[in-house]
Amino acid sequence: MKMNHKSTLLTGAATALALSTVAASADTLRFWTTEEQPERLERQEQMAADFAAASGHTVEVIPVTESDLGTRATAAFAAGDLPDVIYHPLQYALPWAEAGILDTDAATDVIENLGADTFAPGALAMAASNDGYASVPVDGWTQMIVYRADKFDEAGLEAPTSYANVLAAVEALHNPPEMYGFVAATKIDENFMSQVLEHVFLANGVSPVGPDGIQDLDEAATIEVLEFYKAIAEASPPGDLYWDQSRSLYFSGNAAMIIWSPFILDELAGLRDSAPPTINDDPTSSALAAATGIVTNFSGPSNPDGAAWGDIRYFGITSDAATDAAMEFVEYSMNDGYGQTLAIAPEGKFPVRRGTAENPTQFADLWATLDVGVDRKAPLGDLYEADMIAEIVGGLDVAQRWGVADGQLATASKIINSQVINRLVREFIDGERDAAATVAALNEAIAGVE
Repeated sequence: MKMNHKSTLLTGAATALALSTVAASADTLRFWTTEEQPERLERQEQMAADFAAASGHTVEVIPVTESDLGTRATAAFAAGDLPDVIYHPLQYALPWAEAGILDTDAATDVIENLGADTFAPGALAMAASNDGYASVPVDGWTQMIVYRADKFDEAGLEAPTSYANVLAAVEALHNPPEMYGFVAATKIDENFMSQVLEHVFLANGVSPVGPDGIQDLDEAATIEVLEFYKAIAEASPPGDLYWDQSRSLYFSGNAAMIIWSPFILDELAGLRDSAPPTINDDPTSSALAAATGIVTNFSGPSNPDGAAWGDIRYFGITSDAATDAAMEFVEYSMNDGYGQTLAIAPEGKFPVRRGTAENPTQFADLWATLDVGVDRKAPLGDLYEADMIAEIVGGLDVAQRWGVADGQLATASKIINSQVINRLVREFIDGERDAAATVAALNEAIAGVE
């Protein structure tokens, strides 16, 4: 481990006093976590106890409701009373680093100690600051195109990794009401539609923000986005569609493709009684899971490299922390304790650290053995083929979100939350204006977001 960057050269009695003070202040670490459900807290407390046994540093695990996290952190910073480590969502990483809440040197040291090349590049890139990393990526998930691999194979179709492949599959498989080619998100007041649209825009390299904030959408690439989305909406049932219809139609065998989060993976395999597959008479059947494929990295014609919509969580070491002990705790959580970290909810916690220098797939392999499910449990590796597991985890390599690379995530979030994109895309789908006029309307509406 590197020497603590805050260390100061002291001599004699001053050194002894400083060392005893550091030891005392590092004795109990305070750890804020947004994983506050009882079962999840229990796992984190067990990991903290294991760390205490290994290191001598006690950790107090303090649950904080995610919606309160921003105001709690700001108030604690003003009072000089931040915890040592905060488990936090992506949107706080760069703003907190800029505000001085996070110790970026400490986070960067941890990443370098563990090996930056053992982390998923996309997860690291989203926390990259001018002089290192704001926080240490812990876990995350990416949106997925979930599709009937059996039907694709029968029809000789390529996996739906691109706009073109999706449209070819719609052409071949759309046969309502027995089989809808897609179930697109069209309910404009649902966050689900916002996430799906951002995924589709990212796939074609289109963003409403740049380095200086809000920017005009690229017209030609946005027209490609709009025309693609209209095509998949036209291959969907009529009405205002969101996650509910997309899941239920896929589960009943009446949809060829949907876009969903990985939280569908255990339900798809018949492990959750409240959301059973209905493709056959057995609600506990894993037959649909066996017939399913997934795609995380998705591309449009103007962005052949593609992108994955990612939601990443981080460990932030704060500016008030007992730095060395806090670094030690984060390193433990990402190494010896990483299995416990991921086991909190494996279907939504992909390993952003694949392995170690000695064993590059250690944690990805471990993750596939962790149980998922609610009413029944099974490891993902028993439910899905190894290449599908690799595709799930691989999405984090190319994970993106609007505004992250340009330090404009907050601005992008305001645009998304305004739902103006949802509304105008829906109006285009419904034939209220042509594609070019819709791009102009989008630019005007986005520029007006406060």
